[in-house]
Amino acid sequence: MSQVMTFDEEGVEEDEGMGSLNHSLVQGNLTVLLSYDERFTILPELSLETSHLDLSQFSLRTKEELKPDISVYLDPPESVSVDMLRVQKMPDLSIEILSPSQGISGLIAKIKAYFALGVRSCWLVIPATKIIQVYSQPTEGETFDTKDPEVIDKVMDIKIPVNRVFKRVR
Repeated sequence: MSQVMTFDEEGVEEDEGMGSLNHSLVQGNLTVLLSYDERFTILPELSLETSHLDLSQFSLRTKEELKPDISVYLDPPESVSVDMLRVQKMPDLSIEILSPSQGISGLIAKIKAYFALGVRSCWLVIPATKIIQVYSQPTEGETFDTKDPEVIDKVMDIKIPVNRVFKRVR
């Protein structure tokens, strides 16, 4: 059964964490699971151009870019002849995966920033507790865990098996 969680508007520091084995497993699993849906273009570790928005209002230290663990596009950024270091077009879905060296408050601050940038849906994935929080608004998320058969994102019309997201996670 899912539950609704709310968070206050208090600003927090962004904590850039390093990945881990479980972080990488979840990132790989989600990339594969989402790529089965031909509507989506899945782009892991894509740098998003954010210089047009003052990210300090979210207490984030970065000024020019945010990098979700996974960006999902219904209509991907246009291909150009020269590779881009930062993409201006925001994804429809941004996914953040908590690593052991990160604080959850930093990722929640990033989620608030993603919504301000025009992202339609955000996920916060916590491998240690096998929880996925799906946000359709900046401060309200629906929580799914391994007791739920599927994680459901109503905004993006996504349903994927929770246990497959956390396959081989210790």
